[in-house]
Amino acid sequence: MKKLFLLISVSAILSVGILAQSPQLIKRSVTKTDSFEFGAGGTVSVTGAPNGSIRVTGTNKNEIEITAVIELQAANEADLNRLVQVTGFITDETTARTGIISLGTFKKMGDKKLWKKFPKNLMGLPVKIDYVIGVPRFCDLEIDGGKGDLSISGVEGSMRINFLETNADIAVISGATNITVGSGKVDVALGVNGWRARAADVKVGSGELNVRLPSTVSAEIDATILRSGVIENGLAGLKPRDRKIPFTEKSIIAKASKGGASLKFIVGDGTLKLNLLTD
Repeated sequence: MKKLFLLISVSAILSVGILAQSPQLIKRSVTKTDSFEFGAGGTVSVTGAPNGSIRVTGTNKNEIEITAVIELQAANEADLNRLVQVTGFITDETTARTGIISLGTFKKMGDKKLWKKFPKNLMGLPVKIDYVIGVPRFCDLEIDGGKGDLSISGVEGSMRINFLETNADIAVISGATNITVGSGKVDVALGVNGWRARAADVKVGSGELNVRLPSTVSAEIDATILRSGVIENGLAGLKPRDRKIPFTEKSIIAKASKGGASLKFIVGDGTLKLNLLTD
């Protein structure tokens, strides 16, 4: 017992010593912006950083406005200056499609001269990029994110979204919707300006999926819990598509009103809520 206690004590002392010798990281926040013309009807693609939020808002302007707040950490000011040079975003612009691509030590892009003999000790340091992006109201969205909040509002077009971990608030006006989230809480409001019969496929690996639908919805709804969890159905008007397959706490195969658009909602582990969209 004494030997065990001695080993634990020595280990604790060494750990404290190592922590004391480790350099304390300092933080810096910088903001980078850009804006340019982009007509309605095109596609806007956003590739986020491994960490950081993305907020997209539809506007009545035929342009894209980007504000990126970048948070960096390093041991000293000189290292921060080096990181600022290589961290941010670039744009890939064509008439019908624009890509907004995050870059940094996690994705080496941009000026190759800046990466020449880049210090290895700066690779892997914490970095976060939070985006606020204004896009034309009528456009399609493609968003790939890591860990961070997601918000989409005021956009009339199709959406394809992939996020590793997020708390998301997504308002769908029109257009086909395809959302895949690894973990987190996802709130999806479909038909916020009236039902327009568009397909939706929303998957959450683990967490909570809250789906809100208008009272005028007419669709075929498939809601599924794959492993552990329950479905909380707050839509009183749903009817089984097959009278021999009743609703359960893990599966709802239903028709709303006269049917029509295919709406599929899947949660691996967690809670799936179906609720009425209210003002």
